[in-house]
Amino acid sequence: MTKLEEKWSLTRETVGDGRLSVVMPVYNLAGEIEGNLLATARLFEEHRVRAELVPVDDGSSDGTGGVLERVARGYRGASVEIRPVVCARNGGKGAALRAGFEASSGEYVMLLDGDLDIHPKQTPWFFDQMVAKGADIVIGSKRHPKSVVQYPWHRRIVSWVYFTLVRIFIGLPITDTQTGMKLFKREVLGEALGRMLVKTYAFDLELLAIAHQRGAKIAEAPVVIRFGNKFGALRTSTVRTMALDSLAVFYRLRLLKYYAKAEVPPKLDHDPLVSVVIACPARSWMLDECLAALAGQTYRNFEVIVLPDGTDGGSGAPGPQPKDLKLSFLSTGRVRPAEKRNLGIGAAKGEIVAFIDDDAYPDAHWLEYAVKYFGDATIGAVGGPGVTPANDPYLAKIGGRVYENLLVSGNYRYRYRAGGVRRDVDDYPSCNLLARTDLLRKIGGYRTDFWPGEDTLLCKDIVDAGKRIVYDPWVIVNHHRRALVAPHLRQLGRYAFHRGYFVKRYPSNSLHLSYFVPSAFVAYLVLRAILAAAPMPDVMPTWLFCALHGFMSLPVLAYFALVFLTSFALNPLTWLLTVAGVFLSHVVYGVLFIGGLCARRAPCEFIGKDHAQATQYK
Repeated sequence: MTKLEEKWSLTRETVGDGRLSVVMPVYNLAGEIEGNLLATARLFEEHRVRAELVPVDDGSSDGTGGVLERVARGYRGASVEIRPVVCARNGGKGAALRAGFEASSGEYVMLLDGDLDIHPKQTPWFFDQMVAKGADIVIGSKRHPKSVVQYPWHRRIVSWVYFTLVRIFIGLPITDTQTGMKLFKREVLGEALGRMLVKTYAFDLELLAIAHQRGAKIAEAPVVIRFGNKFGALRTSTVRTMALDSLAVFYRLRLLKYYAKAEVPPKLDHDPLVSVVIACPARSWMLDECLAALAGQTYRNFEVIVLPDGTDGGSGAPGPQPKDLKLSFLSTGRVRPAEKRNLGIGAAKGEIVAFIDDDAYPDAHWLEYAVKYFGDATIGAVGGPGVTPANDPYLAKIGGRVYENLLVSGNYRYRYRAGGVRRDVDDYPSCNLLARTDLLRKIGGYRTDFWPGEDTLLCKDIVDAGKRIVYDPWVIVNHHRRALVAPHLRQLGRYAFHRGYFVKRYPSNSLHLSYFVPSAFVAYLVLRAILAAAPMPDVMPTWLFCALHGFMSLPVLAYFALVFLTSFALNPLTWLLTVAGVFLSHVVYGVLFIGGLCARRAPCEFIGKDHAQATQYK
């Protein structure tokens, strides 16, 4: 028996009667994925290794998903089966590998890039190192002394710089993180994936950093790479994203200590039925966009309840109904969103109610990533970011930039931006909120005496009932924004008025210092204007008067410097409009927050104007 045959024999013995799961992320590889997949399957068949190949199409636009499904239908093997996963939208390498892991079942999981720059015939060296070193993880390393690497010089430079920074800041005891072949024991990989936040290029770094922090032993195996002259994905934008994501990993690992504290909820013993509730005035192109996105969910056990004013959406021609969608319309008449959602809660058949607005549409993994939390009995509700869609009109995108601005949303930016860390919250908007049905019915659903603000009171009732509300940055919906200036400020003003009113009446989840800052800024502007208009006293020297005014102007100069800095955009018009939007948002919020704080009661009349834009088709 040759040395290679001995290593394949060791691989078979290690896998035993279990299974090796090979998760292969692929994107726009329709021309080569069939050959790569069949070559991998035949390799494991030849060496009699029990394996399942789990290729994951990450939202390809060239028909890769169809190729995977065709190959899987036609393949018949004794030791190997092919189980493709096709994602409706591109979610990044992290999301693809996570989807593949969830679909796999093997005790050992190999992550293998679908382009086969590293051929799976190197598998036995990985198992050899896992057994010899007693390792939980084995990664391929270009810097292993026995590696054979044909690698472009420009990639060598980038790889060396990145590796040096990783060793300094992250402290991983390895010489490589990015090589596209890694072998894991299933339990170790599952624990790390459950705590991950990065979806894109720094996925490998975060995965290994979490595993190492939690005590996993990592070994390295030699690889043979013949990369040719491909530059790969190393565009300037890619390098920038990787650098920022890597810095975020360092921050969460070393400074925030997030990974050591992050919870992984217990696995559900079944797939609970979810009732998706959508309150809307009428059928619209936005609603159809939302329904189409729901039809593409990776989690399939759900129903959709749409609550329009009139029958089947009322005014507006109904759009095409997505196939394979359990969809029902419940006419409500002209009532506020809170009453509509309460009717939805009453009609829900699911264990979980998922609220989403008709002017939002979910990420393909929305329900999949949210539902897992309900295995923890202490969690009553789950929310996630509502990001600005890429197809929004220009002025709506500016409105989104204003909400995302650090000076506008402060510690609440996580509501409008993907990323960040998981956390417990005490207030979350209904555009992206999932809650236990029995809990909603126990607390009486939404209060109907306020709009907007009803979701703040719902969250208060959930917390008062002893349940937690968890925010997860991967539970994403795309939420269309109001255009700057008037629609954006009108919406913001209503939020400000009700927040001011709730501060004195329902302070438990509204009495936060950050809500008072815009009002303090407005008070400063008023005081500054009064002093500027005041004449100089006869007894005051001119130089002292000028110095006093200069000193009084320092805060506003510092303010605009920060606004310009945090609003930066390469497009000058975008930059200036964002600056104007931030300033106007502060003024409007500050004034109306004071109005709500001083009000004896809050108006809650029905306002349909904000939905008028959604009642017509494009």
